[in-house]
Amino acid sequence: MTENEIAKIIVDLCVKIHKALGPGLLESVYEAALVHELKKLGIYFERQVDVPAVYDGVKLEIGFRADLIVDKKVIVELKSIENLAPVFKKQLLTYLKLSHLKLGLLVNFNVELMKDGIVRVANGL
Repeated sequence: MTENEIAKIIVDLCVKIHKALGPGLLESVYEAALVHELKKLGIYFERQVDVPAVYDGVKLEIGFRADLIVDKKVIVELKSIENLAPVFKKQLLTYLKLSHLKLGLLVNFNVELMKDGIVRVANGL
């Protein structure tokens, strides 16, 4: 599957989860629900993945932790907050660069309509 095909599946699953659970729960609840849905579909993912950063030629083990990396192609960062600050989009772009991936989704479940809570971030895609 391509990055865009994976992203469509993730967005559809997030809409499904949001319709069932609504806004206002902890991020970990939405993560567990998304993991459950990905497992049901047989889609490979990694959860809470440590990705190191490199600085001055030194590998720093404390880079970042991705909520989910789906099919080794798409980073999914989940939030359940009032408003997404602009820094979250920039942070996801940095994560994409560090991991050499091309697409990320920033998903905030604490919104009335799920379409308003999804931000697509591309890195050379």
